[in-house]
Amino acid sequence: MNGILPLWKPSGMTSHDCVMRIRRIFNTKKVGHTGTLDPEVEGVLPICIGHATKIVSYLTETNKTYVAEVMLGKATDTEDSYGKMIEESRVTKFPSENEIDNVLQLFKGRIRQVPPMYSAVKVKGKKLYEYARENETVERPSREVIIHDLKRLSSPEQERNVFQIEIVCSKGTYIRTLCVDVGKKLGYPAHMSGLIRMESASFTKENTVTFNDLEEAAKLDQQNQLLMPVMKGLDHLDILYVDPETKRKVLHGQKMDKPIEVLHTDPFVVMCDDKLLAIYQTHPDKPEQIKPVRVFNG
Repeated sequence: MNGILPLWKPSGMTSHDCVMRIRRIFNTKKVGHTGTLDPEVEGVLPICIGHATKIVSYLTETNKTYVAEVMLGKATDTEDSYGKMIEESRVTKFPSENEIDNVLQLFKGRIRQVPPMYSAVKVKGKKLYEYARENETVERPSREVIIHDLKRLSSPEQERNVFQIEIVCSKGTYIRTLCVDVGKKLGYPAHMSGLIRMESASFTKENTVTFNDLEEAAKLDQQNQLLMPVMKGLDHLDILYVDPETKRKVLHGQKMDKPIEVLHTDPFVVMCDDKLLAIYQTHPDKPEQIKPVRVFNG
């Protein structure tokens, strides 16, 4: 029972709720999710089961794709539609498609964001949302994220003062904050009025399963058939293929000389034939060597 469940998380459940339900269905405690989604958000949430839990951190680090709805004219304390309105301005002239497109271009690439007060970022050992709930303000350090792609989807709905955007971004990007900042550039207070995660790493909406699919499969004791191989969660990393003799060294967790092959990612995957053996990286103190960071059973 080792693999990745490409779950379509429903709205109304926390990521932890999903993990607890999947533990019951698969009758195992070795379950971990790969990136928190807010309860109100639906979308792709890869769940690692069994030995696949060893790669949770590598999936968490991958790029994500979202579709968000930006509403102009109203700002909230949570930066989404579930918070208290803190600013309102009548949208007298809704931006043209060209104006929106030009502003979106300003946010592509490396940008800095200030995390929202209602977030789990820690400042002085305390989560920001804990300060917010106590009506305390605290200085929030900005951080760099990467917006790989950002574009408008279809025509804006001017009667609702909203438009949709698609974002491909790095780990740690706050889409709520991005929506607020885009609105400011357009001259209006704004918030994120809707969000769906469409992709996480190589997992897309098209290859996800729902809890209904999972429960139906479990009735026939076929839930394992819905799991994808562990390697599916690592296909953003380069692969080093080794021979059977080197395989034994890898499975014993040995350090090795750096290979002559050119690898474009660090860490990288080590395989023998079609068997996943380990994840290795360049030794931090001895750059001429590589060392294991995760070893599987081959």
